Amino acid sequence: MRVLRITALICITALFSANSLAQSISYSGFECLNAVNANDPTSTVARVESRFDVIEILDDGMLRLNLTGGLPRFIEGVQDICIDSDTAIGFIGTPDAAGELGLPVKLDRIDATAHISGKSLVIVVNSIYTDLSASRGAFSSFSTSRVQPVSNTLFLEYDAQRMSFILKKTIHNRGFVQTTGSTAMFPFIETIVPIFQETESEEVPRILTPPSEILYRLDN
Repeated sequence: MRVLRITALICITALFSANSLAQSISYSGFECLNAVNANDPTSTVARVESRFDVIEILDDGMLRLNLTGGLPRFIEGVQDICIDSDTAIGFIGTPDAAGELGLPVKLDRIDATAHISGKSLVIVVNSIYTDLSASRGAFSSFSTSRVQPVSNTLFLEYDAQRMSFILKKTIHNRGFVQTTGSTAMFPFIETIVPIFQETESEEVPRILTPPSEILYRLDN
């Protein structure tokens, strides 16, 4: 694991002392009760840690990170916050990674990309979630699993006194992909929705503000 020397990236703003080192940032909370429903921030009693580890330091303030644990979930008008450990990290389905039944398997970590400039840190996480609902019916009918591409962009600001990054905003978006039809007929019905919000009257990515402070602390 490479150690991120913060002073090399944000020395202009002098956020850290000359000897300050950080390998990761983390936020501790509780796992979401309803893994799939982005509108439900109800939590369980199971503790989970959202953690970004630094994998690689690139030029111009760019970083490659690794996310484990999931991401904070919150919605407008509700004080609850939980950590989404399912859709935020998602699944992988390849011949090499598939389980014994040939089905996609749940990931326990996923790569992320970040940019740091002054006090601002922006992190982008893209994942794919599936409900594993593929099925066959009568008369050669079939349907694939409901697949959701998920994107989360986190905007954080550094607080020098608390040695933490404060989550200010999140842009959340989900898509939807499913194919249905019959092997006896062609073409199949392919549903592809780039922006999918089940309860929104207008289908646009959500710009969300945490209902209470979310601190990602520096871990050395």
